[in-house]
Amino acid sequence: MKYIVFISAALGALLLYLLSSASANTAASGEYYTLLVTLNLVLAAFLVALIALQLLGIYRRIRQGVMGSRFTLRLLTTFALMAIIPGLIVYLVSVNFLTRSIESWFNVKVEAALEGGLNLGRTALDVMLADVKEKGESMGTSLAFQPANMHFSMLNDLREKSGIQDATLLTVQGRILAVSSSDSTSFLPELPSLNQLRQARQHIIGSIEPIGKKGLYLRVLLPVSVQDIAGETHILQLLQPVPKSLATTAEAVQDVYQDYQKLSYSRTSLRQVFTLTLTLVMMLAMLSAVAIAFVLSRRLSAPLTVLAEGTKAIASGDYSIVLPEHGKDELGILVASFNSMTRQLSDATKAAEGSRARVESARGYLETILAHLSSGVIALNERGELRTFNQAAASILGVDLERYVGFSLSEIMVKKPALSDFLQAISAHSHQDLGQKNSHKNVQKDEAQTQIEIANAQGKQILTLRGTLLPDGGYVAVFDDATIMVQAQRDAAWGEVARRLAHEIKNPLTPIQLSAERIAHKLLGKLEATDAEILKRSTETIVNQVDALKRMVNEFSEYARSPAPKLEHLDLNALIHEVVTLYDLPGIKLDLSLSKNPSSIKGDSTMLRQVIHNLLQNAQDALAHHAKPMITIRTEAIKNMLVLTVQDNGAGFPAEMMQHIFEPYITTKSHGTGLGLAIVKKIIEEHRGSIKIENAANLVNESKGAIVTISIPLTSSSSF
Repeated sequence: MKYIVFISAALGALLLYLLSSASANTAASGEYYTLLVTLNLVLAAFLVALIALQLLGIYRRIRQGVMGSRFTLRLLTTFALMAIIPGLIVYLVSVNFLTRSIESWFNVKVEAALEGGLNLGRTALDVMLADVKEKGESMGTSLAFQPANMHFSMLNDLREKSGIQDATLLTVQGRILAVSSSDSTSFLPELPSLNQLRQARQHIIGSIEPIGKKGLYLRVLLPVSVQDIAGETHILQLLQPVPKSLATTAEAVQDVYQDYQKLSYSRTSLRQVFTLTLTLVMMLAMLSAVAIAFVLSRRLSAPLTVLAEGTKAIASGDYSIVLPEHGKDELGILVASFNSMTRQLSDATKAAEGSRARVESARGYLETILAHLSSGVIALNERGELRTFNQAAASILGVDLERYVGFSLSEIMVKKPALSDFLQAISAHSHQDLGQKNSHKNVQKDEAQTQIEIANAQGKQILTLRGTLLPDGGYVAVFDDATIMVQAQRDAAWGEVARRLAHEIKNPLTPIQLSAERIAHKLLGKLEATDAEILKRSTETIVNQVDALKRMVNEFSEYARSPAPKLEHLDLNALIHEVVTLYDLPGIKLDLSLSKNPSSIKGDSTMLRQVIHNLLQNAQDALAHHAKPMITIRTEAIKNMLVLTVQDNGAGFPAEMMQHIFEPYITTKSHGTGLGLAIVKKIIEEHRGSIKIENAANLVNESKGAIVTISIPLTSSSSF
């Protein structure tokens, strides 16, 4: 950096020399003006590049994260501003002072007087030229009415009367027709140029121009239309010399004015040289200030940089660092305090690490237990907001609980209305008022736990809930999915009921039917027509009702028997085609949209045929009174599952039935046992599949048909 200071001093001396030379010799200043400008530009570019290089180095250190770089930049900026702002003020004042001083060296009144004298001479010449033009117009008018043989004598008389020195009559091509001159030394007149002749054909022209060594002359050219048979146009030229005294005076004034303009130009050049020189001096001063600022900022920021490095090491966890202590000043005391703090932090960190290890061990143990629990666990904080949960809780509820961490129970109810009963039960257990005043539906309580029913697309889900308050005011709830267990108990109970009904009802049905048929056979021929008709209708009613009871008993037996499926590879699309071809659906539009990809599954063809039959029969019954009935059957492969969808555009299922849709004896028909969907669900679950039922909704939220969706695993050859 010191070399830069020396170079700056040398350049300053050179600029001072150039300044003194320009001030002492104006001519030399104008001669070397271009060189000075070039040197100024080169030096300015060098200074800008040098400053930019230094700033680029600081910028790179800041980008690299070098400690102390930003502080160095702030110090540099402060020192530079302390030098630049006063320098700029001095520079602006100096430039203004020089400009005013140089302007005062020249008298503005002289320039105005010279311009006035020059304008006065021009005005006098213009007056003389106008007088010659007026005389030329008079002479041209006189010549226009004279014959050609009289032009010479007439021209001579008119010239003498007008006091014009030379008068010449020319053709438009410049040929001399007549000449009259008072100058005996001149043999031929000074002829005009072709351009002047062309201009004179149209109108009178006048000019002031020097002719040889004779001095300044007034030349006037005007067209003369001769009144003869040919009617040709001639050109009259008048030459009148400018008085010698007036010409000499005008030339002298013009020469003086030109000299003054040269001096004025030198004045501008001198002002520019001084301005540029001051600019370079200021830039050298700025560079020197920046160089000194670099040195000072680095020296001042060095101890702080050491402290910053130590702080960075502590932030990264290295408490073993010890900074060197220099001096007894404030910075030395600060470094000693820093080292003492580092030792204390090291001791505290070791103690905290031991406590953290014990806490992490206990937390890991608890998380391992919660992760492997089949029960769902939800923890609330003292404000009733969801704090944590285990994976089983999200799986049982079928909700991504991670999105609702930090939400209160009332906010989760708004987002998930289907969980309202469950969340209200938790609220009641934890004695937190969520603003829900409605009583719980389908909730059965005992001293140990609460049983809650939740409706979803697969039907009804039964949860058992229990919980306890935490010491910090929070609450932990533990719940299990008892749907399968309760459903198994209900299925077993319904199966037992079905078996007993089938046994108790089926035995007397055959004797009843045979007795009715025997009565009809024996008595129809012995009674009168009226009585015979009554007997026939009665016995037919008995037989028909017995047949209906037999069908119902057969359905009971089928539901209760529940044989194990015989699984084998089959194509579900082919099975659907086979069942559909057996149906006669008059007036119903059947839309088949089956997957073109392989649809091979492992299943019992007899049971799956019964599933398809039950679904089609339900759809057909739902469309009995529909104006435009339509049934849509669609299959598609989604991941490793084959999804079968059966949809109709009927009235759909009532909302109050959706929770119990798969239970036995639940039906919307006036006839039937309500075992169809229960049997379908049992068959699909035996095929390791799932079934859900939902109502399609149109834009006005009115029911528009039912949708039954069945998912069955694809075999490995059909998975994608």
